[in-house]
Amino acid sequence: MLFFSFFKTLTQQTVTVELKNDISIRGTLKSVDQYLNIKLDDIVVLDELKYPHLSSVKNIFIRGSVVRYVHLPPDKVDRGLLEDACRREAMGAKGKQG
Repeated sequence: MLFFSFFKTLTQQTVTVELKNDISIRGTLKSVDQYLNIKLDDIVVLDELKYPHLSSVKNIFIRGSVVRYVHLPPDKVDRGLLEDACRREAMGAKGKQG
C-alpha cells in the first residue's frame, strides 16, 4: 500500500507511463487505485508517428497490469520520506514474520 499512497500524492502532476507493449504516454495523473490502475488526462503519445491512431485520444484509463514503468517528475518526489516509509514497512513485515 506504500506505493498506492505515494502515487495518490502525485495527482495533478505530469507523469509518463510506459506500457508493456512499448507505448509511452505522458499526461496529467487524475487518479490511481490500489491495483495501480491509472487515469490520465490531456495525454500525448510520445511516439505519435508509430501510433497515429492514438493522436485523437485525450483521456485514458490504463490497467495496472499493463504498466511497465511510471516516470515521475524528480522535483515532486521526496526521496528521504519515501526511503523512510520503505524502511518502516520492511521493519513491520519482519516483525510479522517472527
